[in-house]
Amino acid sequence: MTNTFELTVNGTAHLLQHPGERTLLEILRDEFGLKGAKYGCGKAQCGACTVLIDGSPARACVLRAKRAFGRVITTLEGLADPVTGALCPVQKAFLECEGAQCGYCLNGMVMTAVALLRNNPSPTRDDIRVALRHNLCRCGTHLEIIASVERAAELMRGAQND
Repeated sequence: MTNTFELTVNGTAHLLQHPGERTLLEILRDEFGLKGAKYGCGKAQCGACTVLIDGSPARACVLRAKRAFGRVITTLEGLADPVTGALCPVQKAFLECEGAQCGYCLNGMVMTAVALLRNNPSPTRDDIRVALRHNLCRCGTHLEIIASVERAAELMRGAQND
């Protein structure tokens, strides 16, 4: 059975007709061409598919799209300024601190860090480790990832003081 639903992604409402059992990740990648969230494990264990739903990290690979209707979805692409294209502080910090090597984990790390820093603008290293504990990095850039989140916090606090 196919129904029409409204899905709001990165501030834009979309009307969709689709079978109700498709995952949010399938819709984001196949229907909207948003490739930031990646298919990693397909079991919500690696974090590569992380998006923000109502500001909280969610695993799009296992979340049925119909459960996201009426909620605010933000993807990696939605973090940049929609007018200028300027990267958000977390994206800037990951580039500056070389917080990614192969890129497999990058989406999940960035999206989870954004949620963390919105709730805790001055996290400790332990806060960062706890927040990112379910995001897998296979390259071992954990120190650079933590440094990236610390730098993003500095950038965000600096922007608030401007």
